[in-house]
Amino acid sequence: KQWYQRRVRGVEQGASLQCGGSQHGDKGFYMQPTVFADVKDDMKISTDEIFGPVMQISSFKTVEEVVERANNTNYGLAAGVFTKNVDTMYRVSSALRAGHVWGNTYNVLVTQSPFGGFKESGFGRDLGEYALSSYTEVKCVTMAVPQKNS
Repeated sequence: KQWYQRRVRGVEQGASLQCGGSQHGDKGFYMQPTVFADVKDDMKISTDEIFGPVMQISSFKTVEEVVERANNTNYGLAAGVFTKNVDTMYRVSSALRAGHVWGNTYNVLVTQSPFGGFKESGFGRDLGEYALSSYTEVKCVTMAVPQKNS
């Protein structure tokens, strides 16, 4: 039900529903992959963190504009950068405030690599060595030991 309301709100705010957006099947709450175009940064479908098969298409003029707009959000779970230029890939992935950045691919996870978000997109990390910090607590103990007289 929430997804349906978001879809309607996106269209009401001026986004163009390109495909999908309906329930998939008659059991459960599965949604069709959905693509919105003409999305503006202040629309709810752009500002809310939507967990589902949803893509929004927005135009931009410069790479710097893309980074600024991407970072101007409360969330930062993951990002994807698609480019032929390796220097651009490095520069943009370093500048994005996201816990995981994929380059020329998306949603590839390996258990050795940490996964988690920045800002309001999660606490700590899952997977990899960094995930162990959620289960441990560092403690420092300093004490004087009497000198042995032998």
